[in-house]
Amino acid sequence: MTSGTTGQLAPGAAPDAATAATWNRDDLLALADRMLAATRPFASPGRALVTLPGPEGGYGRAVDGLEGFARTFLLAGFRITGARGVGVDELVDRYATGIAAGTDPSAPDRWVRLDEHPQAKVEAASIALVLDLTRPWIWDRLPSAVQERVVDYLRPAVGDDTYPRINWVWFRLVVQTFLRSVGGPHSLDEMAEDLRTHDGFARGDGWMSDGPDRAYDHYVGWALHLYPTLWARMAGAADLAEQRRERDLAGLDRFLRDAVALVGADGAPLIQGRSLIYRFAAAAPFWVGAIAGVPSVSLGQLRGAATRIVRHFVANGALDERGLLTLGWHRPWPRLAQSYSGPGSPYWASKGLLGIALPADHPVWSAPEEPLPVQERDEVRAIHAPGWLVSGTRADGIVRVVNHGTDHAVEGATVGDSPLYARLGYSTATSPVLDDSGWLSPLDQSVTLVDDAGRVTHRAGMRTLTVRVDADGVGVAGSRALVHWVDPDPGQRDHGGGRAGRYRPAGHLTVYSLVRGPWEFRLTGVDDLADGLDAAALLLRVGGWAVAGDATATFDDRVAVVTGAGLTSRLESVLGGGSAGVTAVPRGGPLTGGLVVPWLDHPVRPGARVAALIELSTVPAATARRTCQAVVDEDGAGLHLAVDWPDGISTSTRLDTEHARPTRAAW
Repeated sequence: MTSGTTGQLAPGAAPDAATAATWNRDDLLALADRMLAATRPFASPGRALVTLPGPEGGYGRAVDGLEGFARTFLLAGFRITGARGVGVDELVDRYATGIAAGTDPSAPDRWVRLDEHPQAKVEAASIALVLDLTRPWIWDRLPSAVQERVVDYLRPAVGDDTYPRINWVWFRLVVQTFLRSVGGPHSLDEMAEDLRTHDGFARGDGWMSDGPDRAYDHYVGWALHLYPTLWARMAGAADLAEQRRERDLAGLDRFLRDAVALVGADGAPLIQGRSLIYRFAAAAPFWVGAIAGVPSVSLGQLRGAATRIVRHFVANGALDERGLLTLGWHRPWPRLAQSYSGPGSPYWASKGLLGIALPADHPVWSAPEEPLPVQERDEVRAIHAPGWLVSGTRADGIVRVVNHGTDHAVEGATVGDSPLYARLGYSTATSPVLDDSGWLSPLDQSVTLVDDAGRVTHRAGMRTLTVRVDADGVGVAGSRALVHWVDPDPGQRDHGGGRAGRYRPAGHLTVYSLVRGPWEFRLTGVDDLADGLDAAALLLRVGGWAVAGDATATFDDRVAVVTGAGLTSRLESVLGGGSAGVTAVPRGGPLTGGLVVPWLDHPVRPGARVAALIELSTVPAATARRTCQAVVDEDGAGLHLAVDWPDGISTSTRLDTEHARPTRAAW
């Protein structure tokens, strides 16, 4: 049923003996030094470009080399700053030499300019940020002619209104802030505009969306919370940052209270969202919290979260035998990268080592490491902005997200589903299906209509109905979508969102999730079908968790079970009958081995409801267990769900469905 051997650690497991102990500052410094030493042989003669081995990126070799310099300069800058310039002369000399050559228009390895390629705007921000951070050891020692060339190189950021109004606003703002600090050109109006744009990303409880779409992902932490904190400490930002410092700190603090609950016990972040090749950049917001001094999450828990994430990737092969980061999650899996990514792109992971910029006497290093929430207790929490129910279970260390609000789109959109955003579930132990079928025909963690030609609907553009946790600890969330078939336009570049194209409406589906521990009770209704569609020619398909590794599967009329890599994915029909099956996707995701997905098919009956129990756990499939039973009663205003869960607990949940009823105007 599958292929290959499992190379990742079992969910919730500790890394091997070499990395199992609590990591301290010296461990992180050793990792940083190893990474920087590994990239040294790939620098150009003038050291301005670091062109790492591997296929050329989507923007060409010149951009690849600039990325390699700028992103490793982040890591070098953190290393130099934390050492206060002592004992790091080689790094200082290497990058100062590279800056001199990169800004020299006549140098054979000069940098692509900001007005020559948009990607240079991204890399310029890293260069400016680190020049400010390491000012006494690099900038102040550069010859005046080189300083002038740096200013000239960064100058095109001023007056450039082509920066996308997403996290890119920070790239223009950081560059102009540095220019302001050295007497260079800048626009206070543009700086104020970029801050207002950033503030417009706020969606509540410290969560931000990366632009107008419902794009909730790791960028919230490694960009939208990282840059405000580091920017506020730049020499050119002091007066501008003072008036917003308290508000930014409060937002970061509130976000981190949720963020620590999204890390698995083994240090794995969610495999969700774009740019996952940045790997342990996911640790960055926890170091930012330590730098900012957030009041609600302790230094021991912040450091514990950050070091666990870094250790997770090191233990699972993120560095190859040369010490280089590759395009992938654990080991190489180039398909995970965006279409523009090159061999230097993964070095945004450097943000995850931001902590080494803190000196040895900072209290974060002496605070005892504290456990993560998932290591202390079972918990279900609602995160309202992205429409997530988060369930962490102490027994297996897995964190699961049930998603009713994130799709990298806007309500009413008719694009295809991005498997990185629009699935009903993500976890720290599983990957969504990410091959072409994952983009074109949603299966795992999906509810779809399938026509007689095998075409599968998409749910992007859905409307969130509710996200809450009731007094009995049951998480409740729901969403409603005009599901639709999409014929994608050819030649689209992958920037994380779903693929646009000609669409055809299929009908309205309403899905509710009740969440306890490792289980989701999923209630689905086909509210109506689009004009001209015959219910008899359609199937309603419910997909469960995809499992990687040497997976095996069993199924009968109403239950499908997949086991592999220490995981069990179980899908059980509770109401409405249905027939069970599994689908193997040999090269479907970045975890070792293929993926296997359980599913249930039902006849389509508009107005009727079906229910399934979806489980992800480390409980062996052969272990005896009770099945789930449920009774659904409906009145004019809503539903009452009485559920007997597999652990013997019974719960009662009320759903107000009045506001979820379909209207024909929605076509």
